[in-house]
Amino acid sequence: MGVSALGAAVIASQQTTSGAWLLTWLIEGAVAFLLGAITLQRKAASLDLAVMSGPARKFALSFTPAIVAAGLLTVVLFRAHLTVAIPGMWLLLYGVGVISGGAFSIPVVPVMGFSFCVLGALALFCPMAWGNALLAAGFGGLHIIFGLVIARRYGG
Repeated sequence: MGVSALGAAVIASQQTTSGAWLLTWLIEGAVAFLLGAITLQRKAASLDLAVMSGPARKFALSFTPAIVAAGLLTVVLFRAHLTVAIPGMWLLLYGVGVISGGAFSIPVVPVMGFSFCVLGALALFCPMAWGNALLAAGFGGLHIIFGLVIARRYGG
């Protein structure tokens, strides 16, 4: 997911309208969701568990409200021409979702969520020109860094 986010940041930075920029990131969100679903399926199969086992179900139920809120706020902010607030809001609410869902996971997951929240809070007060770089740092960099930590310490 982190690598695809870095690619999306490059593509999004080349867009000339806020609508094209948003569409690029929404497509990235769909790609990231698919990548996450595939890796979740593979991990569950390797452990001979159902995909929506107890911990996974609890994670999803805790994570989903923040993501739904982010989706609704994206529409509102875009329609109000407040695109500048979208990167911060996405990072912040994604972080909130990861913290909530991470309560049912390994200890490093809530730390990752907190890192997203810090970056999102920073992004809320930065110029729009920094949006792609901050989204790349979060959805790209933080996913890669924490993914490597999780893979090394917890076996993926």
